[in-house]
Amino acid sequence: MPLQKISEFDTDYRNTIEGNDIKGMGVYVQGTDEKIGTVSDAVVDDQGAFRYLIVDLGFWISGKKVLLPVGKSRIDSTADRVYVVGITREQAENLPEYQEHTTLDYDYEERVRRGYRTPSVESSAGVASTVGRTTPSLDPNTYTYAQDADLYDVSEDQTFKLYGERLVANKQRRKTGEVAIGKHVETETVTVAVPVEKERVVIERVTPEDAGKVVSTETANFREGEVAHIELYEEVADVHKEAFLREEVRVQKVVDKETVEVQETVRREELDVETDGTPIVNKTDRV
Repeated sequence: MPLQKISEFDTDYRNTIEGNDIKGMGVYVQGTDEKIGTVSDAVVDDQGAFRYLIVDLGFWISGKKVLLPVGKSRIDSTADRVYVVGITREQAENLPEYQEHTTLDYDYEERVRRGYRTPSVESSAGVASTVGRTTPSLDPNTYTYAQDADLYDVSEDQTFKLYGERLVANKQRRKTGEVAIGKHVETETVTVAVPVEKERVVIERVTPEDAGKVVSTETANFREGEVAHIELYEEVADVHKEAFLREEVRVQKVVDKETVEVQETVRREELDVETDGTPIVNKTDRV
């Protein structure tokens, strides 16, 4: 049953627990205005249940701190006081001192409990009997706080608080995905029709109308070799590539807003009052 200070169990305990902070409350003897010390801290178990108050007995015993089981106290939040039930100065002097480095193990707790238990006498059966109850010899391996109910149960006039749960809606930003935008090059074969011109020589042999007509020797120019030289040309397709802007792609983020409904089950403590017989019970509704 590991024990720890309340601030170590819940760093936000001041907002978790209703009422005034227990630390700093004055400690008084039950039914009197005699102040015997001050609460310096509180100790809880692994479930958060109060087990001890650490009390500085500076008003009684200078410089000594002790553990006070919660069952021996009554907290008055209105007056900022803690009343101690059934403790004497002699008991306080005999209690083990608590220091910051003290290990809150079973052995230390048992020394504390022995200081608060009602003096007992050994019975013939080896059972430690106390006034009003009988407690078997304690086993560290099986011990529970229920075996010392009078030390750890809160008194009947202790304030009883009812707690409830409520939903606190917050928003949390999380990554849902990622879009990567890039570009790649695709190729295709494109056919372009280019009209071209080609030159050719047409040789036509015809018979003139005056064929057979006699001409002079000077007119007839008989010679061998090239008579005419004609150059021929043709057009060929000259294709080259040029880059041009085809389109633009604009990328931006937009925020879509929507309202989502979240359902969760919350708990609420309600007060159960059981009566035996016909007592008069006055219940005041909260305001």
